[in-house]
Amino acid sequence: MDVSQLLQEVLGRASALAPTVVDGLSEEDLARAPQPGANTVAWLVWHQARVMDDHLADAAGLEQVWTTPVDGDGGRTWADRLALDLPREDTGYGHTTDEVARVRASAEDLAGYARAVGERADAVVAGLGEQDLDRVVDEAWDPPVTYGVRLASVASDCLQHLGQASYVRGLLGR
Repeated sequence: MDVSQLLQEVLGRASALAPTVVDGLSEEDLARAPQPGANTVAWLVWHQARVMDDHLADAAGLEQVWTTPVDGDGGRTWADRLALDLPREDTGYGHTTDEVARVRASAEDLAGYARAVGERADAVVAGLGEQDLDRVVDEAWDPPVTYGVRLASVASDCLQHLGQASYVRGLLGR
């Protein structure tokens, strides 16, 4: 297994998990916090997809899936489809309880966006070699962040959030 195949496997696991977490849940269930101030399944799934989309697009020099027209949807983007009461560029970082509550969407749209981001991630990492992973993609940190470190961070963050979403889903049935 080469480095690009390993990255496809790791990022693909997050993309495959997101639809299963939301499957069969109503919009009300998705938006219900297990207790006041906690994150909802909708927010957790949306946020992990937004982070993967934002970070990978930035590192690869591409437009985000969030703002790219969805095939067969009359030019609408995922941002248009979900129509969240948040700034268009928002990824959920640092959200307050009120902002978390604004993430309301159907299971179909959350799963669709996560799948689309996963497909983009798969394409982006498909051709990466070891030399690509050493390229600096963010000089705002000390030490500067390389492509490899960014991809590891994205994978870790997404899998953590999806684990939380799975746990919250389990709490909804209690």
